Amino acid sequence: MNTLLPVTPQLGVVMAVLVLAGAAVAWAGRLGHGRAILTAAARAAVQLAAVSLVIGWVIALLPAVVLFLLVMYGVAGVTAGRRITRGRAAWWACLPVAAGTVPVLALMIASGVLPVRGIVLIPVTGILLGGCLTATSLAGRRALDELRQRRGEVEAGLSLGLPDRDAAMEICRPAAAQALVPALDQTRTVGLVTLPGAFVGMMLAGADPVHAGAVQLAVLVALLAAEAAAVVVTIELAARGRFSP
Repeated sequence: MNTLLPVTPQLGVVMAVLVLAGAAVAWAGRLGHGRAILTAAARAAVQLAAVSLVIGWVIALLPAVVLFLLVMYGVAGVTAGRRITRGRAAWWACLPVAAGTVPVLALMIASGVLPVRGIVLIPVTGILLGGCLTATSLAGRRALDELRQRRGEVEAGLSLGLPDRDAAMEICRPAAAQALVPALDQTRTVGLVTLPGAFVGMMLAGADPVHAGAVQLAVLVALLAAEAAAVVVTIELAARGRFSP
């Protein structure tokens, strides 16, 4: 069967070269992520190999699909939390990830747009979780950075009689809201700069371009809604001090 990238030994060699090149560039540029690039690539290879082995069994059983989705959600929440803060406070990141993903999934399932089948639920939920993970971690880090760097302005707001939450919100909200920019840019430039995975996957599976485009649009709009909700909840938690370690 033809694929977008033929799985050959040459593909493995090229991937290894690209990983090493990326790590070398990060090291030479003193970005501080050379080792992280190597470990991230290694983890991705192991995780995708494991998923490839079990996914065929999982998608056939709805209880297994639900369990698989819960594992994905837990990993997304923990990963976002660790990017924001340390200790038990990191668990608060699970809330915005769920606040973005669950309502969107519920609406799509209740309306009949999203069939309750593993082969559909797993990739769509994974896209939403991945987007909410990124939005939560970006919004949380930007919010905490602003609150630390502009602590004097927060205290000025408090001196004027603003509640703690309102004074913090005025400072951190504008910067943290920038976490939505990547999703907005992706949606604005779809078809002009990139052809996202859902579109390409459906085309490779034999769908006509119009059908593939409609599905991709639905995914992008759902992702925007999910990330917007995740960012709003993240900013609220940051303003209330929930991410303080």
